[in-house]
Amino acid sequence: MHCKTFHRKKILIVFAACLLMMAALAGRLVYLMVFEAEYYQKLAEDLHERERSIKAARGRIIDRTGTVLADNRTVCTISVIHSQIEDPEGVIGMLSRELDMEEETVRKRVEKVSSIERIKSNVDQETGDAIRAYGYAGVKVDEDFKRYYPYGELASKVLGFTGSDNQGIIGLEVRYDEYLEGSPGTILTLTDARGIEIENAKEERVEPVAGNDLRVSLDYNIQSYAQQEALKVLEAKEADYVSILIMNPQNGEIYACVNVPEFDLNDPFTLNTPEDVSSMTEQEKQDALNRMWRNQCVNDTYEPGSTFKIFTSSAALLSGTSSLSDQFYCPGYRIVEDRRIRCHKAGGHGPEDFTEAMENSCNPALMEMGLRMGADRFYESFSDYGLLSATGIDIPGEASTIMHKKDAIGEVELATMTFGQSFQITPVQLAVMASSVVNGGRRITPHFAAAVQDRDGNVLREFDYEVRDGIVTEEVSAQMREILEKVVSEGSGNKAYLEGYRIGGKTATSQTLPRSARKYISSFLGFAPADDPQVLAVCIVHDPQGVYYGGTVCAPVVKNIFANILPYLGIEKEVSEDAGEERE
Repeated sequence: MHCKTFHRKKILIVFAACLLMMAALAGRLVYLMVFEAEYYQKLAEDLHERERSIKAARGRIIDRTGTVLADNRTVCTISVIHSQIEDPEGVIGMLSRELDMEEETVRKRVEKVSSIERIKSNVDQETGDAIRAYGYAGVKVDEDFKRYYPYGELASKVLGFTGSDNQGIIGLEVRYDEYLEGSPGTILTLTDARGIEIENAKEERVEPVAGNDLRVSLDYNIQSYAQQEALKVLEAKEADYVSILIMNPQNGEIYACVNVPEFDLNDPFTLNTPEDVSSMTEQEKQDALNRMWRNQCVNDTYEPGSTFKIFTSSAALLSGTSSLSDQFYCPGYRIVEDRRIRCHKAGGHGPEDFTEAMENSCNPALMEMGLRMGADRFYESFSDYGLLSATGIDIPGEASTIMHKKDAIGEVELATMTFGQSFQITPVQLAVMASSVVNGGRRITPHFAAAVQDRDGNVLREFDYEVRDGIVTEEVSAQMREILEKVVSEGSGNKAYLEGYRIGGKTATSQTLPRSARKYISSFLGFAPADDPQVLAVCIVHDPQGVYYGGTVCAPVVKNIFANILPYLGIEKEVSEDAGEERE
């Protein structure tokens, strides 16, 4: 009796355990079918769907006249689906021939067991059509877009370029990527359990959304002409590189930004120098590419030399420590503390007034102006003009001013700073400072982007830029315009004189560091018309061979540019006196 009771209990326990397990399984099944149905339905769909992405057409970059500077070309991406290939040897042979690829490379990709394997992207459309025409099962040809720059090297260091993923890498392409990139689309195809696409099942497409266009202030014609002039002087003077910046000093719009040698935007990873790439390490190659891509107008600093006398003379007038009636005497040097700091004219300029000192680009006179101001006031003016802050230009990587700390400026440092040595700024910073001086005292923000618009030209967003008033007074600005006009008509900048136009400007010749290397930087800053500046240009030539004076090397370049672009901009000639006697 006891034995039967024992077995009955065991059976009940087992039966109860089985009921509990079945109840748990039923509960789990109900949970999965009711509460997790959507999740598992999605997993099932994913198992039977294959997704291929479709790149969006990137927005164009368009200049101020409507010329397209950056566009797209239709290309193809070639892929294979391993489970669908019926003739692997035929596919391998065909792809290696049509794509000009090593057969072994193609074989590895074709024989790789994966849902989809990319063989090659950015294939021209003609080749893509030829591959599609073979009709091989398992070979997919998807149309795609590749960035295309119609003018090759034009404004390469401004426009920038994109990578294989169609995203911006440098320049405006990366700065305004959010507007240009668009949204990619997808192609969904249904497959069976073996991964083979189901015949007669429709593809589901999510169409890509093209990016918006970016309208910029660059002018194709002005950029082209400035680039031609830069290449001429680069070759004639066997220089390291040449930079030219042309902008509207009233609002900061940049019409041209040249840094030659430029590089081919359609082949941005090929060096534009004769360096032997084969002997370089990967890091050395990347460093060389980074140097090639640098925008010297924005990314590099230099000692501006005598073009900076525009700041010193205007700050001296503004502070009241100097006036136009002041008289100076130049014996060819000035002794400051224990240093004998010379003028570029060894015999000196003798007696001269304020305007003549600027016409002569006389270092001792400018040192006198700066020393009268004193280090504290000079430094404060340097800051007030915005020279210690970035200009805010819309190109990545703007370099910062390299400047002494205020308490480290002694009389010698102050003296050399007055004529543009012992500190460094960028060319664009110089252009903005000079614009403030000649436009009535407004510090404008230099920029390229004007607006974002759709393909039909409808404006979606206009860009606004900061303007800061009161850098100098209207009176000082008018005085400086007159002085700088005389620098061109009668002084050291006479080679920029252009008959029929009122041109203002300032020359400069500075040495690079170390001074013992005896390498020079020639430059000229000019603007027109002198009484109401509408265009300002800076030309900088690094390490010119032979004659290296800014007035001889760079002033004629700006003259040629102005002769070409002033009529183009609608700035008419007016009656003007002939240039005075040439001065170096």
